[in-house]
This record gives sequence, C-alpha cells and structure tokens, in this order.
Amino acid sequence: MVHQSQAPRKARIILHIDMNAFYCSVHEAVEPHLYKGKPMAVAGSVELRKGIVVTCSYPARARGVRTGMQVREAMRLCPDLILLQPDFDLYRRFSLAFLEIVESYSPLVEATSIDECFVDITGSSQFGEPLEIAETIQKRIAAELGLPCSIGVAPNKLLAKMASDMKKPNGLTVLRIRDVPKVLWDKPCASLFGIGAKTAEKLKRLQIHTIGELATCPEADLTRMFGVLGVHLKQAANGIDLSPVTAEREQSKSVGHTVTLPKDVLSFEDADRVFLNLSDQVARRLRRQGLTASTVQITVRRPDMVTITRSFTLQAPTDDAADFYREACRLYRKHWMEGKPARLLGVTAQNIKAKSETPIQLDLFEYEKQPKREKLVETMDALRDKFGESAVLTAGMLGSDPSARIRDKKRRGTSLQMDHLRDRQPKEEQ
Repeated sequence: MVHQSQAPRKARIILHIDMNAFYCSVHEAVEPHLYKGKPMAVAGSVELRKGIVVTCSYPARARGVRTGMQVREAMRLCPDLILLQPDFDLYRRFSLAFLEIVESYSPLVEATSIDECFVDITGSSQFGEPLEIAETIQKRIAAELGLPCSIGVAPNKLLAKMASDMKKPNGLTVLRIRDVPKVLWDKPCASLFGIGAKTAEKLKRLQIHTIGELATCPEADLTRMFGVLGVHLKQAANGIDLSPVTAEREQSKSVGHTVTLPKDVLSFEDADRVFLNLSDQVARRLRRQGLTASTVQITVRRPDMVTITRSFTLQAPTDDAADFYREACRLYRKHWMEGKPARLLGVTAQNIKAKSETPIQLDLFEYEKQPKREKLVETMDALRDKFGESAVLTAGMLGSDPSARIRDKKRRGTSLQMDHLRDRQPKEEQ
C-alpha cells in the first residue's frame, strides 16, 4: 500500500497535451486544399537509405499504414498515399505557436518533445474549471493553428499522459486515481508510461503481466528485482506520481548528430569528411546554447546493424569543432579498420557544462592566438546565423552525401530535439 504521507498534500490538476499526427497535421493546416482528409505520410529523411514512414495521417492509418513501416510496404497497402519530406523549420514554428497558447493559461508548462507538453493548471482557476480550460486550449489550437490535439486531465503527470493516449484524435479524457483499478489494472505492464520492453520482460519473469498485478505485488519482491526503481513501479501502477511540472528548460546532457550514408563508408578519407560535417554542427549547437563539452563519443554502425560507441575525455572542455573532429578521427582509426564498411557514423559531445562556468585552460604556446581564434569563430557563427549554415565552409565540408546536408535545418531534426525552445526568449509572466 502507498502510505498516506506519500500522497500529495494538495490535489494538483495536470494536463498532458499531445498533438495528433503532428507533422502530417501541420502540412494539412498549411495546405488544406492539397492534403485535408487524404492519406499521407512524412518520410524520405536523408538519414535513411531505405525510406521509412516517420508519421502518417489518420486516413493513412485506417488503411494499415504505421510509423516505422518501410515506404514500399506503406505504398502497397495504400497506393494513393501522399509522401512528403519532413520540414522541421515548419514543425518548430507550429510547436512554438501551440506552446504559446498553452502558456497563456499557466506559466508551468513542460515541453517534452516538439509536439507534446505537460501543464500544471492547479493555480489557473481564473480561467474556469479544469475541463473548461482543457476544452478552451483544444479549441484554440484547432481554430488558430488548424491542428488537432488530445488532452489528458489528471492529478499527476503519469495519469495525464496515460489519459491523453486513450482517445485520438481530438480526445479529452479525465483519469483520476480512483479510476486506476477499473481503467488500467487489466492492461499489460508495458502499456504503463515509463515501463520499457526490458522492464516488462523482467516483470514477466516475476509472473507479473498486468498493471494490476504490479500494483498489488509485495514491494519487497520488486525491490529485490529492481532496487529503488521497484518502489517507483509499484507507485506508478497505483496511479501515484509526485514529479512536478518543470517549466525551466533543462540543460542538454549531450549534443550529437548521426547520419546514415547512401553507401557504406570504406576509407578513412571518406569517414573524415563525414566526421568534419558532424563535428561542425555539434560545435555550432553547443556554442548557440553557451555550452562546452569534455568528452567526445563516436558511433559506428555496421551493415548488419551492429552498433559500437567509443569515447575519449579531453584535457579541457571545449566548444571548438576542430577538437571534436580531431578526436573523432583518432577514435575511428583506433577502433575501426580501413576498408571495413560502416553504414552510420555519429559524433556526440558529452559531459556538458555552461561555458560561463568553465575555466579557460590556455596553452603556453597558443595563448596569444586564442582570443583571435575565438573572435574568428564568433564572426563565422554570426555570418552563418544571418546567411545560412552553408555561408562559410571549409573545403572538406563540401560534398553531396547526407553528412553535408546535415546543415539543412529545414529537412533535419527529430521530435526530441528541443533547441528551438532553448533559443527563444522566455515569455514574461503576465
């Protein structure tokens, strides 16, 4: 049983807002005469040598098309499927627009991806009752942006997330703690938000198959199997979640890019060019956020999809692409053989700190050049900010493979990349 002292002292009201088929819905909102009510899918990312469906509209889903499906299989199921390339610039603009609507009802908004967020409306009674606020937000997003969304209303983030998934599109679902046994307990453990496939498999080995079985399992058994996570699992199965809605955007734990190439990389020379483009963009993102990194990690995937990572920690934190590039190439030569095929390459900066908190370590023979180098980098960044990522390039960055196209912010991105939120000016509280 969950002790009374573990329950929140004051009942909270949390919404989880999930934009429905977001990428497709954005295209439909912008050009309804082309896409409204039609089966469509966003695919064709330059990172994927085989076309994969990134997301699809509800008419396409009704025909059997699913996220992650190969494009040729999707076209077999739905010959009239409209295929679109992703436009992340467009998605980011709509993401900011829907968050602006949500923030007008509470300052406590936590964006978890480009198309979903939590909002704590406990203190927002001036805008009406909880359901009234949720309905207003849903209607405003539809009227002002032309986008559908599902909203879960609950006393915590866990149940709000579970509720928003229950009815799509345009759903509005209330889920209270007292509803949990009736609504959730007969469902498999894997359907509980936060439980991944590996945890679900471990629970099966304990003969725990449903959320209800997890909720009533002795805490000692779960602690033996999972440690402190066991307590959290039991609480979650009982609908308890005390985590706050955090409005502050957290500092990145790592910044990285990977790219799958149209043909396998065989030579060190070809790999070097890929690492140069990846390192350049990793460093750009760090500098844009005022960050430095101490560790460089490379990712290499073989044609059989086996993936390795190798890393090296530098003597001093840096935001210089040359440092990341040098170490990426060195790690690749140390852990990979010339002529051995690589399908995917990646560079990730780790052990990240704010640049303002990073002590400057100057080389005895380079300290006079350091300020000039930093000034040059600042100037180049300013030119690229104004005229585009390809405005200033080194000769090694030129090429036609996807590592060169990584600079195209219109086509590149993921739903979890949140730089567009960190870059914006925080909205002043009314």
